Amino acid sequence: MSYATVGKENSTDLHLYYEDQGKGDAVILVHGYPLNGASWEKQTAALIAAGKRVITYDRRGFGKSSQPASGYDYDTFAADLHALVGHLKLESFSLAGFSMGGGEVVRYMGKYGTKQVKRAAILGGVPPYLLKAPDNAEGVDKSVFDGIEAAIKKDRYAFFTEFFKNFYNADKLLGSRVSEEVLRIGWNTAAFSSPAASLACVATWYTDFRKDVEKIGVPTLVIHGDADRIVPFEASGARTAKLIKGAELVVIKDGPHNFAWTHAEETNGHLVRFFH
Repeated sequence: MSYATVGKENSTDLHLYYEDQGKGDAVILVHGYPLNGASWEKQTAALIAAGKRVITYDRRGFGKSSQPASGYDYDTFAADLHALVGHLKLESFSLAGFSMGGGEVVRYMGKYGTKQVKRAAILGGVPPYLLKAPDNAEGVDKSVFDGIEAAIKKDRYAFFTEFFKNFYNADKLLGSRVSEEVLRIGWNTAAFSSPAASLACVATWYTDFRKDVEKIGVPTLVIHGDADRIVPFEASGARTAKLIKGAELVVIKDGPHNFAWTHAEETNGHLVRFFH
């Protein structure tokens, strides 16, 4: 298994688990909460088939990566991604981030620039700013996030069960576009995440990315489901696409939060075309 060292906590080195497959131009895929890099399996296969080198990794606190007690903020997440890029000695690459991963993509470019980045895709991403505030009326009320944190503190396993129902709009799509087994593997993956990470990441969802978004000067694709119950389209994808000059917006009709699974063929077609 392959690991990149991204820091240290007390006497323990912190490692990111990653997979590096295929040949061609590199595309780094950044997963969503509370999954891991393997959740990109449908996109990984399609991009490799299209002649791309595909790199996936597990965010700190998730999957096979280290599970420290701290470091769950977007500056650290972006630094972890930067460390992985350095470990792999990548001189040019594209980025794609789903949900929370959209935050890494945006913060990475805001913090480290776009000299090495060819293209960027944001799928169901949390940017530009999800929290309702005096200067952000389109955001989500903080009480929603407080409720999620309370549910995780009480019983994170029960929370994950309900979360994945809305992650895939199971009441509408179960049996047609998503199976019980997919919900189960999502739950199993989430259950093995760090308890500290599964709670701490909630507050990162409403990080203010507006200044980062302003710095994006590479071709950008924004894809979002119009039936997203986790990250509302109007508060996120619709606004991100408007704020990034020249960004292309694709709306997946009836797409839930994880449309990359339920509408994989449509999603993959757009990604392969965009990353050509």
